[in-house]
Amino acid sequence: MKFLGIIPARYSSTRLEGKPLKLIEGHTMIEWVYKRAKKSNLDSLIVATDDERIYNEVLNFGGQAIMTSTEHTNGTSRIAEVCEKIKDYDVIINIQGDEPLIEYEMINSLIETFKENKDLKMATLKHKLTEKEEIENPNNVKVICDKNDYAIYFSRSVIPYPRKADNISYFKHIGIYGYKRDFVIDYSKMSATALEVAESLEQLRVLENGYKIKVLETTHSLIGVDTQENLEQVINFVKKNNIRI
Repeated sequence: MKFLGIIPARYSSTRLEGKPLKLIEGHTMIEWVYKRAKKSNLDSLIVATDDERIYNEVLNFGGQAIMTSTEHTNGTSRIAEVCEKIKDYDVIINIQGDEPLIEYEMINSLIETFKENKDLKMATLKHKLTEKEEIENPNNVKVICDKNDYAIYFSRSVIPYPRKADNISYFKHIGIYGYKRDFVIDYSKMSATALEVAESLEQLRVLENGYKIKVLETTHSLIGVDTQENLEQVINFVKKNNIRI
């Protein structure tokens, strides 16, 4: 099996304009994502963007990039466009362009699960939450799974509801996905579903259409960059821990 990592990246953002080009200790965020993901066992890695500034930045630091349509409303459809153009890969790993502290082990865990389960169509990650504030934060998407680690539901609400909270664990969904190449193309063509719209969570479209999503637990917790405050958190974390790329 061949594995392609795709990092969808757009310049426009309602909360942090141009965030892929924001600097973290002298390097752009997209460079951080790319170079940290590059340490994984992916066969190839590419940035998919609709902005020439991002495209040129990736080429400048030695990465691979491809220009895509400006009409995409989400990263999945942008990835599907790339999959239509590049057909030499079996599995696609969708790596978020605003996760500059991505750990290569997270990507490798998805790669391994596809190697072990040839019939798998889609997989993602979760991280255990322990703080009440984190569990109740609607910006932290929670996931609950069945006994075989397939997703039952994703929600911004607290799930499960803690009426009897003994022996209940809460998990944050980490938005890194693996898909079979053909499946992500089909998935991108499915119509938006009621729960997806209600929660504003695109992965619910998969569940509502009757497909399964394997969910792997990771010990790594990421700081996604949606706001200037998040960016400053990442910068402080990088400085404190002397992280380099």
